[in-house]
Amino acid sequence: MNLNKVFLIGRLTQEPEIRSTPTGQSVCTLRLATNRAWTNNGQKQESTEYHTVIAWSRLAEIASRYLRKGGLVMIEGRLQTRNWTGQDNVKRYITEVVAENLQLGPRSASEGPAQAPRTTTPAAEPEIPIIDENEPLQTGVEEETKIKEEDLPF
Repeated sequence: MNLNKVFLIGRLTQEPEIRSTPTGQSVCTLRLATNRAWTNNGQKQESTEYHTVIAWSRLAEIASRYLRKGGLVMIEGRLQTRNWTGQDNVKRYITEVVAENLQLGPRSASEGPAQAPRTTTPAAEPEIPIIDENEPLQTGVEEETKIKEEDLPF
């Protein structure tokens, strides 16, 4: 049995880059940073990894609309390595994460309406929507499948 599955939770290092293929399909490139911390001989160590994430179709449109530089996001996807020959005739490789699902992180106070102070008995937190690229689209009801910004729980 084979498995190619990646889960990343990190922050965007730049604004999403959306573009279209010649056939009109949307593709969005995300640059993501993940951090790791550990202790070595009593010294705190930290390391940051940078990832390129590619989202297609609906995920690309959602990512470009709702994600911003510095925003937290969870990506579920698969690794894919591509190669090409550069203008200098050198074969080059890049490994990317192809997004299959994404979960939006919370918005900062500057992105949304001001939040009321938390009381001693917090209200139940609404769930953050998970968007799956394989979720079937209903034909003829495209407006119902689009996510509206006012419907987001944050």
